[in-house]
Amino acid sequence: MKGQSLRQANWHGHVLATNPPHPYRHWLTGGGSLTNKLKAHSGAFRVQLLHQDTAICLADEANIIGYHRPGRVWEREVLLRCDNTPVVFAHTVVPMSADASDWPLFSALGERSLGSTLFGDPQVRRGELQFARLRATHPLARRARAALSVHGAEVPDDALLYARRCLYQRHEGTLLVTEVFLPPVLKLQRTNDR
Repeated sequence: MKGQSLRQANWHGHVLATNPPHPYRHWLTGGGSLTNKLKAHSGAFRVQLLHQDTAICLADEANIIGYHRPGRVWEREVLLRCDNTPVVFAHTVVPMSADASDWPLFSALGERSLGSTLFGDPQVRRGELQFARLRATHPLARRARAALSVHGAEVPDDALLYARRCLYQRHEGTLLVTEVFLPPVLKLQRTNDR
């Protein structure tokens, strides 16, 4: 049981409950599209698709997407890069009950931004942000570190990773996006400040 709890995050409705250093708060909070925020802080922004396929959702995702226990979902994981530096690891799950009319562009996104799609669709309803500090043992912390090491970057094992997640609804479908902010995000400056 103890091992199970180390693989789950404690999600909170207010960013201060995770006690992030002040520079992280800028990235964790605020409305609007994270994609647009990152574009404003880089000369070149891109989405690097890591994978998109069926998977079993994480234990701390099941309840929020309407499952009683972890079950099969569509899963998408990407690195968001600013000036070729990975700054965010993003993880999205869509319950298998959703159909193409709920999320018509999801299966064909490739390396396009999901955020641009979500914020550009007036039929999408955005839920409240939740925040967490991920332990090194959390699956998303492990996946983010693994993705970075494959692509020539590292995050120290003792580095705390802060994350936020949000549930989106369109028609009858739900979609959960979790964004893990990597330490290099703190070095970004607005492009007009450079």
